[in-house]
Amino acid sequence: MTASPAVSSLPDLPEPGGLCAIHQPNLFPRLTTLAKLFSADYWIVLDDVQFTRRDYQHRARLGALDEPDRRQWLTIPTCLPHGRSTLIRDALIDDPDRARRKTAGMLRQHYGASPHWPALALVLDQVLDTFDTGRTAAVAATSTRLLLDLLGWQGQILTSSDLPSRPGRSQRLADLSAVTGARAYVCGTGGMTYLDPAPFAAKGIDVLPFQPPTTNIWSSSRRLSALWAMAALGPQDVAAFTQRLAVDHGLPVAAA
Repeated sequence: MTASPAVSSLPDLPEPGGLCAIHQPNLFPRLTTLAKLFSADYWIVLDDVQFTRRDYQHRARLGALDEPDRRQWLTIPTCLPHGRSTLIRDALIDDPDRARRKTAGMLRQHYGASPHWPALALVLDQVLDTFDTGRTAAVAATSTRLLLDLLGWQGQILTSSDLPSRPGRSQRLADLSAVTGARAYVCGTGGMTYLDPAPFAAKGIDVLPFQPPTTNIWSSSRRLSALWAMAALGPQDVAAFTQRLAVDHGLPVAAA
């Protein structure tokens, strides 16, 4: 029995032998998350697991432009039509028009004074347009994809609900990696605390730990949305940092 119904028609898959990252859609993700995805050849959006309110699926911690230690949560009010068992893909935005206006106002308030705001605003406008879908996951995934675009990432994005996999936290990840032909799974610091390597080893897939440093631009990267770094330093500088980090991990990034 598969956890996902996609068994008859698979989407266009990447070339086999690539690096795979699997992560839930995060709203304007933290820099550590963005860097992990940047280092992979493709990202599988994990959208068919349970929505978690106290996570980053519908919220992002914004740091003030000139004082990043002054932080504020940006949250998309979200309702769960099936209660706590609601899957991420099924979570709905509570009053999308109001949520869009509030999001736009907070982002401009925090980063409108940045010299890089014009470039960011073009991306943010596209994210704001996604509120029309009424789906929290659509907004979150779009926000991540567009930030990756700003960094020059040339990888591919797939969705877990389009791919066959079995239940079990590590088993699901191993199945998704295997069906897409991955030679290795790029795993972040949080994932390494629970990951069982056995299902990956059984499929001949390496698990590559991805652990950013804690100095320089990375000092607040586990707490703040990557938007702060983009606004403070600019997308080109952030791209240089993330590419250097991937190379330090021995990962040839899918970047321009």
